[in-house]
Amino acid sequence: MPINAQILDNPKSDRVRRVAELTNRKARERSGRFLIEGPQSVREAVMWHPEIVSDLYVEAVEGERGPRIDSETLRQIVESAQHNGKGHAQAKIYVHPASREVMHRISPDCQGIAAVGNAEAMQSDAHNLHFEHKPFIAAFWQVRDPGNAGTVIRAADAAGCDAVVFIDDCVDTLNPKVIRSTAGSLFHIPVVRMGTDEFFTWSAEHSITTIAADVYGVDQYAPVELPELLESQRDMLHDAKAVIFGNEARGLEAELLRHVDHIVRIPLYGKAESLNLATSAAIMLMSMAMSSHIGTM
Repeated sequence: MPINAQILDNPKSDRVRRVAELTNRKARERSGRFLIEGPQSVREAVMWHPEIVSDLYVEAVEGERGPRIDSETLRQIVESAQHNGKGHAQAKIYVHPASREVMHRISPDCQGIAAVGNAEAMQSDAHNLHFEHKPFIAAFWQVRDPGNAGTVIRAADAAGCDAVVFIDDCVDTLNPKVIRSTAGSLFHIPVVRMGTDEFFTWSAEHSITTIAADVYGVDQYAPVELPELLESQRDMLHDAKAVIFGNEARGLEAELLRHVDHIVRIPLYGKAESLNLATSAAIMLMSMAMSSHIGTM
């Protein structure tokens, strides 16, 4: 892996400007690249998908023998990149030592390290998803907030989900705030995008039971409380299933709810009126994951 011998020290250079512009969606779409910020996200990208990373920018200072990286954490990430992560073929990752001013220009949130990735290589296609067992899917309809989107991807990863599906008009998953909020989970689990009809067609084709997380239900289709579902539907928990969560402000629309197999809600035992999306997703996905593992550990 080539390492530049000179430190990038001009925050106004064209290269630095182009990297910094990747925080903007139009710049990402125009260039086909995206920005990965911070030690945790960069480490996971380099470890699990080094083939998507083209350039690594790391804070360094001038030393007697050339650029010196003072942070042990950052040095370890660079060394991991040199060893090509988890057994991947040789990845051509170019390392650019940079001054603190340049790193701050690239991103005030990068904590001394950032990477540029290939956006096309990160796009997963539902038709290319192959599961070795009955899959556990986390699906999110019209999620708009980048922080929420990243957090729910992280929750799905922690629960052992096999894929995340963003349904309909959702936030760009390569938004830097989404990536930071996943804490590296974006590089552990496939994330695909589908329209609403496409999602239900895909679920039916793969015999996936659909479960909507909703407080009120629709028409005469009342929601079941989560503990009751976990107790009464034990066999279903071991089958292929997708749990669908709604928009942060509006939840799931009635037409979508009429297409699902089950509606479930999380009971509230205190005085809080509701739970936010990220908390609901974490509770429901982890509860189902733990219930499905009972008797298998």
